[in-house]
Amino acid sequence: MIPKVFKEVIDLGDGREISIETGKLAKQAHGSVVVQSGKCMLLCTVVSNYQQSDVDFLPLTVDYREKFAAAGRYPGGFFKREARPSDGEVLTMRLVDRVLRPLFPKDYHAETQVMIQLMSHDEEVMPDALAGLAASTAIQLSDIPFETPISEVRVGRIDGKFIINPTQSQLLESDIDMVIGASADSVMMVEGEMKEISEEEMVDAIKFAHDAIKVQCAAQVKLAEAFGKKETREYEPEREDEALAKKVHDLTYDKVYAVARAASAKHERSAAFEAIKEEVKATFTEEELADFGSLVSKYFYKAEKKAVRDLTLNEGLRLDGRKTTDIRPIWCEVDYLPSTHGSSIFTRGETQALATVTLGTSREANQIDMPSFEGEERFYLHYNFPPFSTGEARPLRGTSRREVGHGNLAQRALKGMVPLDCPYTVRVVSEVLESNGSSSMATVCAGTMALMDAGVQMKKPVSGIAMGLISDAETGKYAVLSDILGDEDHLGDMDFKVTGTADGITACQMDIKVKGLSYEILVNALKQAQAGRLHILGKLVETIAAPNADVKPHAPKMITRVIPNEFIGALIGPGGKVIQELQKATKTTIVINEDPITEEGIVEILGTGQAGIDAVLAKIDSLMFKPEVGGTYEVKVIKMLDFGAVVEYTQAPGNEVLLHVSELAWERTENVTDVVNMGDVFNVKYFGVDPKTRKEKVSRKALLEKPEGYVARPPRDNNDRGGRDNRGRDNRGRDNRRDDRKPRGDRKDD
Repeated sequence: MIPKVFKEVIDLGDGREISIETGKLAKQAHGSVVVQSGKCMLLCTVVSNYQQSDVDFLPLTVDYREKFAAAGRYPGGFFKREARPSDGEVLTMRLVDRVLRPLFPKDYHAETQVMIQLMSHDEEVMPDALAGLAASTAIQLSDIPFETPISEVRVGRIDGKFIINPTQSQLLESDIDMVIGASADSVMMVEGEMKEISEEEMVDAIKFAHDAIKVQCAAQVKLAEAFGKKETREYEPEREDEALAKKVHDLTYDKVYAVARAASAKHERSAAFEAIKEEVKATFTEEELADFGSLVSKYFYKAEKKAVRDLTLNEGLRLDGRKTTDIRPIWCEVDYLPSTHGSSIFTRGETQALATVTLGTSREANQIDMPSFEGEERFYLHYNFPPFSTGEARPLRGTSRREVGHGNLAQRALKGMVPLDCPYTVRVVSEVLESNGSSSMATVCAGTMALMDAGVQMKKPVSGIAMGLISDAETGKYAVLSDILGDEDHLGDMDFKVTGTADGITACQMDIKVKGLSYEILVNALKQAQAGRLHILGKLVETIAAPNADVKPHAPKMITRVIPNEFIGALIGPGGKVIQELQKATKTTIVINEDPITEEGIVEILGTGQAGIDAVLAKIDSLMFKPEVGGTYEVKVIKMLDFGAVVEYTQAPGNEVLLHVSELAWERTENVTDVVNMGDVFNVKYFGVDPKTRKEKVSRKALLEKPEGYVARPPRDNNDRGGRDNRGRDNRGRDNRRDDRKPRGDRKDD
């Protein structure tokens, strides 16, 4: 018997709906829900252990996976099974994790796992926009402690009109692609890309999304009540000691404040804070530290956080001595690496990124094979964050989720400024060499300069800045911090990164850690970010004002040629022989694609030597060469035969035609060599395709004057075959042959 199903429907206002239901699937999970929009269906489950883990953080895992069966497809590769998560899946995990994590109690340390699976795919529904709704609903249906329902939506804008959760086809027309995460009363996360929009337009999009999220949060509450809201589980809270907290605060606050005010460098400041911490610990016995040493560290961190925040709110000063709007010193350099196609260094304070650009053909495009999306990227960016960049030694375990996320943000910031007609596949790699505050924004700046250094004709340069916020709800004071340090990121109430050109925003990523942040503060923060972003942009332009006119001498030049479909086979040759030999002879790379609409061949020619590229172009021109009937063309003899000479058109090398011996001269020619020899160059007249031989016909004698007294040979009479006219099929005397011949079986008796 099918169990009772509980369901709520969310109206998106344009005929589309999202349903959330529970009670049918995965009932042993602590909470489970199926979210459906169109034919897209997500199953989300949540399980949290009842025992607290022996760690001082929440061991939360958010896992999002797309099943290929959901789209009626097989996984690629040799093993037909879903393997490690793709970058797209990792990015969706990060979108959900960043909103969920702050809403669990600070002292809740039970291992918690949220699993979201795409079970059915709809080509017009983007499942990542439903993942946050699914995760929050599953938690609401459980007994896990969680502050308030949240949801996430995607916002697009077409012709000035905002759209919630636009379809794949609508998103192609949209100038905004943002995902917003929020509770009913507070925006918590924003991430997306835009086509040079203003700060006010960005805030309007966030407001529009928040209104839709409020409806989705209410639907979750209604579903949980209908299902039967579970009592929140009890768990063992963290140990607290108010007296100890006051003692640590009194011992450390003033000292930390003094160090923070001294405007020291990162490692010097860290060492000073650590020394204060050790002084505090020295006031306790070994037995006391064994009993509550972890509390001492916890309360020291609280005192440190308060001292640093108070310094900024009270005096407008920061850990490195800057004022709230100051940007750290910047120096830049391009063309640093001699062998790369483009390179640059961007250094801002204690953050440094080295970016490289590599140019290639469509063969080097990044192939994306997900159940929800198939395609390729002709521009992509990879971000690497080695441990030495923060002065640490730790094992390398592959590309982290953080590296995937930061690289994607920088890629989205830059890709809109790479022209659509750029012939190359472009790969940017950012190597973070130092980090103390927003290496992703350093990557955007370094990437811009490396692209221009490589000769990629960017529409406009792009810069980026990381901003912070420190606020006090009791006093109403707040300070927006430009170009934040790593410590300010951890101690602040908001971390947001904004990238853009001089004319508008191209990408953003925002995490808000306080409730009820007013839109007024948000607008002020974005305006301050604009000023900082333009300051940094000026430093980039001072280093390289515009893209180099051409690629570097050692970088490959790319020429694209469109050819009719019927010539593709000739250029490739039998088994690829022609194109392979051509690539070898010209030292080029040749890639042929077919336009899906016109079915024309798009030939990409990549090579470092212009002579080689010119040779390939000449070969293509030769293959496409079509002489006109009646036209005169210069040819060269390339092969001698008994019955004529093979000649090629000098304006189209490789394009050959047979010059028959009868067309060499008006006089009878016994030997071809009597008239022409190898290497001879002369003119011929083109007559088109001979209807008798069905081969192209050219003539040398047609351009020569007839000799005086020349008499043409009479045409051959087809009926006069020298007495052989009685050899036709009907006159072969076979009508009466052996009519009386005996059957085969009787021949032996003859």
